[in-house]
Amino acid sequence: MDTDESSALPVESFAITHAPEAVDDLRRRLRATRWPDRSPAPAWQQGTDLDYLVDLVGYWADGFDWAEQQRWLNGFPHYHARVEGTTIHFVHVRAENGNGIPLVLSHGWPSCFVEYLPIIPLLTDPAAHGLDGPAFDVVVPSLPGYAYSDRPEQPAFTARDTARLWHRLMLRLGYPRYGAHGTDFGSAVTTFLALDQHASVLGIHLSNLDLFPHTGAGTPPLSRAEQAYLAQYQRWADEDRGYGVIQSTRPQTVGYGLTDSPAGLAAWVLEKWRAWSDCGGDLESRFSRDFLLTIVSLYWFTGTITSSMRDYVDNRHVSDLLGPTDRVRVPTAMAVFAHQFLDDGEPPREWAERLYDVHRWTTMPSGGHFAAAEEPGLLARDLGAFFAGL
Repeated sequence: MDTDESSALPVESFAITHAPEAVDDLRRRLRATRWPDRSPAPAWQQGTDLDYLVDLVGYWADGFDWAEQQRWLNGFPHYHARVEGTTIHFVHVRAENGNGIPLVLSHGWPSCFVEYLPIIPLLTDPAAHGLDGPAFDVVVPSLPGYAYSDRPEQPAFTARDTARLWHRLMLRLGYPRYGAHGTDFGSAVTTFLALDQHASVLGIHLSNLDLFPHTGAGTPPLSRAEQAYLAQYQRWADEDRGYGVIQSTRPQTVGYGLTDSPAGLAAWVLEKWRAWSDCGGDLESRFSRDFLLTIVSLYWFTGTITSSMRDYVDNRHVSDLLGPTDRVRVPTAMAVFAHQFLDDGEPPREWAERLYDVHRWTTMPSGGHFAAAEEPGLLARDLGAFFAGL
């Protein structure tokens, strides 16, 4: 049982609402945006394209209907729970047939719980959507410091700490045994759930690998495929991971501008949605404007972009928590969405097998880093097939 001293406190439902004055203030700021000069490089090469952002900001100010999106969000049941003194927000939808496999879904940055909303109906009522496989009771928490979840005020709150909160939350909801899926930081959270709570975790399903396995003395030498993958990763890090360097060292500094300027916030967040998704450079061929702006608006209204970026500081050395004897021994599935980063290929299976007991490895024909929003059908089928086998 959950021995957390806050376990007696209720899980409380709530509705997402932001005052009309907050919406009016957002529109005023958008209309008053001060624009930089145009980059001399080709579009998007030095960052978010000016023409695209000017057009998007104009729509955000005068075309985007927050009230309509708020109604869509509130079509899902939202809850707050106090866990270890921290308020955690989550969406909780039970299986339509009343007999679902408990499944906790963990997002990453620069995303939020909204990424998983398109897949929830497919998981809770697969038959209604033409899918074979089991139904799930779905729990989608907001990572600490994102949207409506608080972030503990301590110098380092890692993915391992978040995993502990998720375990307590699942026990609080009456799920002593459950499955887990994650991407980005959520992949690390899911991994630590399996490492630290293996007696409770049925299996884990990942759509990317966020942790580096231990490769020190006593481990097998890297294969050619692993060497090529790591070299490719390093090239990507050298050319495209500048955002991660600043967020891993000085998130507070960049946070002032992103918290004060909605146009700057959109530029910072949506550049990554474009670069990391399977959109071929055309962001809105994969996601609607309303979907993207709903995510950015949530960061804006909740003022959580800075607290979300602290994940980079706090998890800068999280892979160092893994020692030579650490291994995920619960069944693991990997859904490989190869179009996650520009010029970034898929990891070889042997790289994953250094840390995980891989039972299922699926290379997807399309999709990228935000798989639940890009290819909800593919991801739901793979989740169903994996957990049905368990």
